[in-house]
Amino acid sequence: MKLTRLLRHRWLDEDDARRALGSEALARIEARVRASEAHHSGEIRVCVEAGLPLSYLWRDATPRERAVTLFGKLRVWDTENNNGVLIYLLLAEHAIEIVVDRGLDRQAGTAQWQAIVAEMSAAFREGRFEEGLNAAIDHADALLCRHFSQPASAANPNELPDAPVLR
Repeated sequence: MKLTRLLRHRWLDEDDARRALGSEALARIEARVRASEAHHSGEIRVCVEAGLPLSYLWRDATPRERAVTLFGKLRVWDTENNNGVLIYLLLAEHAIEIVVDRGLDRQAGTAQWQAIVAEMSAAFREGRFEEGLNAAIDHADALLCRHFSQPASAANPNELPDAPVLR
């Protein structure tokens, strides 16, 4: 079992992540994140990783552990209102994780995030990666607008990059 997992993760690389979405889809996802963040003070990051690093595989780490680590590495936790969202997709395991900062976590319950993951999973099973990610961004946007809305006239610095991260 461990050898099978190791091979599956080492077989895929960043090029596989690029093929799953394509440069035009990545640009559209970036634009969608940018447009979303104009309405609220939250920050949304999208990360698509082909396979786990070898150190994670050796210790049999879960996709959730990796998503939490990337939440920190990508500085999603480092927003003024503690309302960052990481949408993480691990291609080798068809795993989806959403990690939210404590400010938003207090406002939006786990069930809402699980429903978003379920919708993404359905789209991904049909190979509709961009649609699944867009739906997740839209749902995160709705929750952020509900709890952290920003008037159009308010200063709203872009605290994190909008482009999806491919690993």
